[in-house]
Amino acid sequence: MVILDELRLELVGYRKEMEELADVLNIKGAKERIEELNAETAKEGFWDDLENSQKVLQETKSLERKVERFNQLNDSLEDAITLIELSIEEEDESSVDEIRAEATAFKEKLDAEKLSTLLTGEYDNSNAIITFHAGAGGTEAQDWAEMLYRMYNMWAERHNYKVTLIDYLDGDDAGLKSASILIEGENAYGYLKSESGVHRLVRVSPFDAAGRRHTSFAAIEVMPEIDDSIEVEIREEDIEMEVYRSSGAGGQKVNKTSSAVRLIHKPTGIVVACQTQRSQFQNKDYAMRMLRSKLVEIKEKEHLEKIEDIKGVQREIAWGSQIRSYVFMPYTLVKDTRTGYENGNIQAVMDGDIDGFINAYLKSLSHGTLNK
Repeated sequence: MVILDELRLELVGYRKEMEELADVLNIKGAKERIEELNAETAKEGFWDDLENSQKVLQETKSLERKVERFNQLNDSLEDAITLIELSIEEEDESSVDEIRAEATAFKEKLDAEKLSTLLTGEYDNSNAIITFHAGAGGTEAQDWAEMLYRMYNMWAERHNYKVTLIDYLDGDDAGLKSASILIEGENAYGYLKSESGVHRLVRVSPFDAAGRRHTSFAAIEVMPEIDDSIEVEIREEDIEMEVYRSSGAGGQKVNKTSSAVRLIHKPTGIVVACQTQRSQFQNKDYAMRMLRSKLVEIKEKEHLEKIEDIKGVQREIAWGSQIRSYVFMPYTLVKDTRTGYENGNIQAVMDGDIDGFINAYLKSLSHGTLNK
């Protein structure tokens, strides 16, 4: 019974943390706001304004998800405590392993929920647009870029996020030269903003007949998807549009018609492209969304007053600017150069298990200990 008593005391102690979490998440305020929004949907003429009704429904769903997550977490804590108390009362220790597993699962979910409270940036709750760029090094670097592309797709799948392919340019012999994806889900940008930067790979290249070790680089850009409610002034005369036919061995990845669109923002030199949608109009719409997001992200990051102040300086995809190293040989280790966080299970990381790196970044950011 000693083990059960200790487990009970440990879990009862988490009730205080749950109360604090409820305050931080403002669960009471969320419930009140849900009632207000539901009352608004019941008003006559609510559905006449489609744009407003969609915003109200989106806000309602977001708040309901937050309240539901908290309630489920709190219920799992109380269920575990109840199970312990019943086991103690019946002097039954057969459920100790089950209770321990439930306690561990609860603590992991609590840590994840507490981490989400660190996402306080203006765009943290937005969808994320990730762009991949292979560095110098030909096929090896292009293969590395595709490995990262797969890694982030698998991370999104783990978190039940929706992934939409926007653009994909095949590599010369393998991999990809560049690609862009939209990851849709709550706080997608807040979590993925930590991944922006140069990623370095060290391995014995499968493309080198001599079996030599190679170092390759690929750059990841992460920006929030900016919705239409945020005004961004982009002058028509500042945009050059090119229409071209999708090319390469993209197979099912791209739509092989002359409807692909590339937009060049002349003042900054920023280039965005989309070739995966069914029509030129849709491709242009996606490209414009990417351009707006990129300009706003740079403006915020550089603390600029206006879009016009962006100079469009590009960082080299090479030594000195990497945020993370992935070493396959002579040992296996993934290490973040900013936080010092590392994981020796490189295959798990490449299969999308990158939450440890994201969490370490967010915690360091909140504590002001990040090595920038």
